[in-house]
Amino acid sequence: MNEPKVINEPTVVKGCELCEQDGGEVIWRHPLARVILVEEEHFPGFCRVVWNDHVAEIGDLSDEDRDWLMRVVVTVERAIREVLQPQKVNIASLGNLVPHIHWHVIPRDPWDSYFPDPPWGKTPRRNADIGLQAARRAQLPQLTALLQERLAAL
Repeated sequence: MNEPKVINEPTVVKGCELCEQDGGEVIWRHPLARVILVEEEHFPGFCRVVWNDHVAEIGDLSDEDRDWLMRVVVTVERAIREVLQPQKVNIASLGNLVPHIHWHVIPRDPWDSYFPDPPWGKTPRRNADIGLQAARRAQLPQLTALLQERLAAL
């Protein structure tokens, strides 16, 4: 499998929030992409994989770049499953509000406020279990360490 082509300076589009700022706590940075631990009250462990160059559609990437990016997304999903052990992991790439390639990787459990609905749009179905949320937050340093280890190997 061919390796992705490293971009010396990614294209930055003025007004694009993912071009102009990291978008959260960067837990891994590569010249092509970064992984963010999103500070999201309802979903501790929510990660975002962001392609650094301003590209709106995954189909506009070369095959090598796309395949490498998907390896990053799957590596994040596997680490979340291993450390946090959620019932389900939602993986989404929308881009309607921010047309810059990025993937949301979100651990989901019956105790989260929105389960089984998507994490966006609707009002919460219930109050989340605060104790279980706190327990998950306590696992985030372990998740961060595992992600850094696994992503460094890509």
